[in-house]
Amino acid sequence: MKKKYDEKILEKCLPPYLEKDLENLKKGIKNKVSYLDCLIDELQGSVNSAFVDGDITEEQCDYLYKKYIRMEK
Repeated sequence: MKKKYDEKILEKCLPPYLEKDLENLKKGIKNKVSYLDCLIDELQGSVNSAFVDGDITEEQCDYLYKKYIRMEK
């Protein structure tokens, strides 16, 4: 059975650069900016770096990819 995670937990304790890129993407989505693809690319790079550096867990990485990079529900 797959675990269901609470986004409030998975979006906590992120490195500052990842928090910033995530917030920028959320604002971009809200404001319907034309450069959304650039914001997604920035977030993807930050998620990758944070995971490789051990700053986020695999569960956080998977969650962020699914919700914000692939934009799955």
